Amino acid sequence: MSAIVQPTRPQIAVSAAIFRDGKVLLTRRARSPAKGFYSLPGGRVEFGESLHQALSREVDEETGLEIEIIGLAGWREVLPAAPGAGHYVIMSFAARWVAREPSLNDELDDYRWVAPDALASLGDLKLTEGLEEVIQSAARLIGQ
Repeated sequence: MSAIVQPTRPQIAVSAAIFRDGKVLLTRRARSPAKGFYSLPGGRVEFGESLHQALSREVDEETGLEIEIIGLAGWREVLPAAPGAGHYVIMSFAARWVAREPSLNDELDDYRWVAPDALASLGDLKLTEGLEEVIQSAARLIGQ
């Protein structure tokens, strides 16, 4: 199996803090980058695709969920930590669950619906850097 060749320029990605019944969806990455860490579903924006189109597509591909996008909750930059690692600018959006139950693809291996105020007490879960701040910002946009 050949290694994934990373682009030589920063890539734009999107993620969704999806709220349902007062809880937010956390998904665990099944492979790099961030393998074993809980984060928000999302992925790269394809050429010619709007951020909202990319977000709806990525959420559907990764979780099978239908969502309503509310607004931009924040952004984060991930710099290459090692040779060959990617450089990403991740635009994170607040969203509401609309329909369907989670059905994970091969990029994810677990999910949990978690109350935003319970994130600090999830000491046993590995969370991606900046996740709590994005979720808190998204919760304010949703009105949680």
